Amino acid sequence: MPLSLDHIVIAVHDLEATIADYTALGFNVQRGGDHPGRSTHNALVVFADGSYFELIAWKTPAPEERWWQLLQRSGEGIVDFALLPASTAQTVAEAAGRGLALDGPLDGGRVRPDGEHLRWQTARPPSPDLPFLCGDLTPRALRVPEGEARVHPNGTTGVASLALAVRDLDATLARYRALLGAPEGEGATQVGGVVSLPGGRTRLALVTLGGSTLVLSSSRAGRGAEEGDALAQRLALRGDGPYALVLRADASEDRAAPDLALTHGASIEFDGFPAPSRQPARTSR
Repeated sequence: MPLSLDHIVIAVHDLEATIADYTALGFNVQRGGDHPGRSTHNALVVFADGSYFELIAWKTPAPEERWWQLLQRSGEGIVDFALLPASTAQTVAEAAGRGLALDGPLDGGRVRPDGEHLRWQTARPPSPDLPFLCGDLTPRALRVPEGEARVHPNGTTGVASLALAVRDLDATLARYRALLGAPEGEGATQVGGVVSLPGGRTRLALVTLGGSTLVLSSSRAGRGAEEGDALAQRLALRGDGPYALVLRADASEDRAAPDLALTHGASIEFDGFPAPSRQPARTSR
């Protein structure tokens, strides 16, 4: 089974405030629970296409965790994303055979508010331009609610695209091909070639994962980036990784583009709607 988009991780300071804000944006937010052995708790926004947002916060500091470090250094926002394998161990072995070493499988889990214990296995990539793997040991429906939990007042049905900033696009694409086992332009999972945007400063490539697309971008501006080069500034601030996404929504719904002040640093747009105003996002509540 090809790897598909599982979830997008949004790190925040205050989970209760974030739940209230995403609810105000028209999302149906589900409380996720606590992660045993960690100080994290989360909430989920699950879409009809099976992908979801993980809104994650820390009850106590966790200086050893990369997501917490990003939150403290750069503020709230998108910090990571995961792909869903049929078998974490098998995917790790296959990637290793193509020259990509993943750290795993690693056991993980969560205790839901109703007391249900969920179990999964993850595998971590060698660099933050790649996603991690999250494969279920207990039924996925226990981790990712179905039915009415996936219906949102704002009409959102799934993730159309996720944008990533990377320093070395050619090296990143080689790692994606090793992870996905997808030759350029073939199959349900496709890794596209590199194109340069007008002006030559930005290069990008597309990776198709079922119904979602990863948009990988790199900047030629480098260390001497001009003030207006937002991509280079993003790389300088947060390093390689995801930074923005576009949601697919029911066109029959009448809804406004999301207010950045309520997304807790996550740049979110709706497919076919204008980008939200670039007002500063809150970094704490």
